[in-house]
Amino acid sequence: MTFLFGVYVAGCLFLLVAGLVEQRGHHRRLASIPERIVVNGIRGKSSITRLCAGALRGGGRRTVAKTTGTAARFILPDGTEEPVHRKFGIANVVEQIGIIRRAAACGPDALVIECMAVLPELQEINERKLVRSTICVICNVREDHLDEMGPTLDDVARSLARSMPQGGVCVTAERDRLHILREEAGKRDCELVVVDPESVRDDEMQRFRWITFKENVAVALAVAQLCGVGRGEAMAGMVAARPDPGTVTVDAYVTGRGQLVFANVFAANDPESTLMNIHLLEDRGLLYDPLTVVINCRPDRVERNGQMGELTGRIRPDRIVLIGEQTHSARIRVPRELADRVVDLGGDLDMDVFLDAVAFGPGGHACVVTIGNIHGQGEVLLSHVAALPRAVAAEAA
Repeated sequence: MTFLFGVYVAGCLFLLVAGLVEQRGHHRRLASIPERIVVNGIRGKSSITRLCAGALRGGGRRTVAKTTGTAARFILPDGTEEPVHRKFGIANVVEQIGIIRRAAACGPDALVIECMAVLPELQEINERKLVRSTICVICNVREDHLDEMGPTLDDVARSLARSMPQGGVCVTAERDRLHILREEAGKRDCELVVVDPESVRDDEMQRFRWITFKENVAVALAVAQLCGVGRGEAMAGMVAARPDPGTVTVDAYVTGRGQLVFANVFAANDPESTLMNIHLLEDRGLLYDPLTVVINCRPDRVERNGQMGELTGRIRPDRIVLIGEQTHSARIRVPRELADRVVDLGGDLDMDVFLDAVAFGPGGHACVVTIGNIHGQGEVLLSHVAALPRAVAAEAA
């Protein structure tokens, strides 16, 4: 028994020493990276991470980045990227340690890393133990992850504020909960930099080949300025950067029924972000009538399904197509005056049946916007659409 107890104590001491050695090495690697930028918020984190990294590269800063969103990526100083491999495909906040080790080996001037924690306690651990950021970004406070960070949006704002660095800088585009972020920043002696989206000109936005928001670009410009990069260099770097796989896209395809303009807005996920994306596409003339809204429903997101059904009352499409599972949860929340526009294709998706459900205009043109969550039949739909022949251009009828 004494022998076993001795082995137990020796094992505990070994683990303690190993942990201390690992911690010291981790802190040393952090210190070797002058600028450490954590990007947090509810929507747009991956896009902002890429924009910030691109802006810093545009200014000649040797920059590495890591995103967590639709497809986790490690972005090297030359802008090339590699997938982040995970054991059993499960994300774990501890993976940030390995990312820091790999980043430090590149000898960077800056690291831009997306916060992958949801629970408030883990967000604080990510900041204080794992990254120790010099600059934090809180892009927005939206209605999502309320079970973990809520129940109210005020609670979500306070949870996200746990990413603020003590004595550092926080950049935000948030407006509605700005008073809470100011209060939390004051507790941490953290300078809060509030960006104005309208400071980004329309002609600057037209330079991007993909869909992004002025808020995101304004945040990245502010981060670049804090790191000593000028506006012109930062814009050039952002425009040259590769977009996130989850970025909103609009493409035109040829079908047997006519030309189909297809807008993938799955990544927006929450109602407010979804509506913002749709309005942005409308403002750019990329959406037109007749409009079909496709809601992908998940059995574990019944409340979100209902929110998307309710959102159709603000979009007012010509057709509402429901796919996935538990489609009734979206159908019952569609406004009564739009009920006759609903086509329920729940279950396994058949592409021919789907195209029959889409509203095509007299000129043989149709416009489809996908909303909800991408997983499940949403992924099936995207794979079917990707197999269609591309049209030369997406022009309104």
